[in-house]
Amino acid sequence: MKKRSVITAAGVVAATGAAALAYASLIERHRFTLRRFEVPVLAPDSEPLRVLHISDLHLTPGQDRKVEWVASLAALDPDLVLLTGDNIAHPEAISTLAVALGPLFESPGAFVFGSNDYYGPVVKNPFTYFNPNREHKYGDELPTEELRKLLTGAGWSDLNNTTLNLTAGGRRIGLAGVDDPHFDLDDYDLIAGPADDNVDVTIGMAHSPEPRVLDQMAADGYQLLVAGHTHGGQVCVPGYGALVTNCGIDRRRVKGLNRYGASWLHVSAGLGTSPFAPVRFACPPEASVLTLIPSS
Repeated sequence: MKKRSVITAAGVVAATGAAALAYASLIERHRFTLRRFEVPVLAPDSEPLRVLHISDLHLTPGQDRKVEWVASLAALDPDLVLLTGDNIAHPEAISTLAVALGPLFESPGAFVFGSNDYYGPVVKNPFTYFNPNREHKYGDELPTEELRKLLTGAGWSDLNNTTLNLTAGGRRIGLAGVDDPHFDLDDYDLIAGPADDNVDVTIGMAHSPEPRVLDQMAADGYQLLVAGHTHGGQVCVPGYGALVTNCGIDRRRVKGLNRYGASWLHVSAGLGTSPFAPVRFACPPEASVLTLIPSS
């Protein structure tokens, strides 16, 4: 009788695991979600400014549902679009990305790159994510310059290791960005210094929310910091949250809006996954509308 009970319990566990995997791969990773946050960073009596934050698309050809959903975000009429990297996961995905972002190119935008804008994904043992000192694996080279040409040709600003000011929603915005800190492509020395105080709001951008970069941006006075990379943990435990962040940020800030020193930090859980790990659990794919409002 005891042996039969053990076999039955094992069968229940196996069936539950199979059901969870099916849900994570077939349902949740397609449950695209729009998050909304208010960020109090503007001067008193200022009109709100709508910022759309998109990250970690990891696009491959044929992902029509994701493409259609991203394109539909243009209906939000954002004042500014911020794109924080890992846009493609296949060398032939540039045209797919062009369709997804095409309607959004009507709005001003700025971008930084992630590692998967330079190198394609590779097969990984998921348990290696628990080792912060693991060596990075480089996949096949991706058409980075073609990607850059698509985005800059649409009028969006390249913020990889640079600063600039632009006008969006009738406001002057001071922007600073670094190339992907996860692969040590960031060079903060090129942008170091106090944020411009002759603008309406200042924003710092990075793909991976590494504290060494965020600390410097916060110290330089950038009011809002935006990043992606974490996938929100991608596979989370209900009631506990992310198991890993895949970077130096703490689990509490793995996604969403949080204070970071005197700054605000928004980390996007992103819209995609590696094609070699096409699952999400308790962490649906997302984009966010950050409505900048007067600080109290």
